Amino acid sequence: MFGLDTPTLMLGLAIFLVRIVDVSLGTIRTISTVQGRRLVAFLLGLVEVSLWLSVMAAIVPRVVGRPVLGIFFALGFSTGNVVGILIEQRIALGHVTFRAITRINPEKIAKEIRNMGFPVTVFEGRGRSGPVKELVLVCKRRELRRILEVMRKHSPDALYVTEPAGIIRTPRRPIMQLPTGWRAIGKKK
Repeated sequence: MFGLDTPTLMLGLAIFLVRIVDVSLGTIRTISTVQGRRLVAFLLGLVEVSLWLSVMAAIVPRVVGRPVLGIFFALGFSTGNVVGILIEQRIALGHVTFRAITRINPEKIAKEIRNMGFPVTVFEGRGRSGPVKELVLVCKRRELRRILEVMRKHSPDALYVTEPAGIIRTPRRPIMQLPTGWRAIGKKK
């Protein structure tokens, strides 16, 4: 039936699985490239193209006699896109700018977010129904969930939006302690 003998089915399943891995890596590589992660993009690209070549070498000579292998190839590609997106969402590479506009508990929200270790700036504004406050901060994408929990807890109807953050520079510098005691002797000039 459909030319699906056991060897063809096993080869098709292998092509499907390798294609999922290959395309998932390609999705993550593309996002890494956009974010400027050169080494990660290089290594993922190397593995991705190696897998792709092995699949192509297995399928091209056989697809004419067994066209069902093309279906496995296509299904692996489509599934790999979805799996790649799910993996990338899970590892959440990069930073986001978070903006929230609310009139309910803005200072309380800002204080709780600051207590979590995030710098947040509060701006005053005017909305359709009167005064509002805008909270703005930059955080790692994987930490965004914690901030959203605070927003939903204190101001469930707040308007908020995130956008990818490109180059991030923080004026904060770690406090350097000057050497004291015997360690200070070598530092004097």
